[in-house]
Amino acid sequence: MRDPKRSQWDIIFFLSGVSGVVLLDRLTKNFFSGFLDLNESIAVIRNIFHFTLVHNTGIAFGFFKDCGAVFIIIPVILTGLLIYNIYYYRNSPQLSRTYVIAFSLILGGAIGNLIDRIFLGYVIDFIDFRIWPVFNVADSAITIGAAIILLRCIPASK
Repeated sequence: MRDPKRSQWDIIFFLSGVSGVVLLDRLTKNFFSGFLDLNESIAVIRNIFHFTLVHNTGIAFGFFKDCGAVFIIIPVILTGLLIYNIYYYRNSPQLSRTYVIAFSLILGGAIGNLIDRIFLGYVIDFIDFRIWPVFNVADSAITIGAAIILLRCIPASK
């Protein structure tokens, strides 16, 4: 069993991470929505990195467009399960700080995109590397969180 103080700090750390991702996501989406017109693109590094405003009705990186309420219902259920698991396993030695960070990135990203889906009916995307679908801070947080978990699950080679 872990130290209860550590568990409390993990929950505070988790909630701070989630809040930070949601805040950064909202700020950047609001900025680029006010700065660019829909489908307008500004080159940062021509043909490599642009800011392009798009409205995404699919999931991360534009996959599965126009699937409606499914992309509201599923994230709500997964968000609830993730919060429950963090709370339930808060005293477990298996819940390392690395997992807390990864889960906070995933949940923050899911909430950021869910806010758009509920209030706008689409997700605001603006980061455009031209070789990949346009994405946003929330998509990046989800991807980084998932990569952290994946790397933690891969056993170190001997």
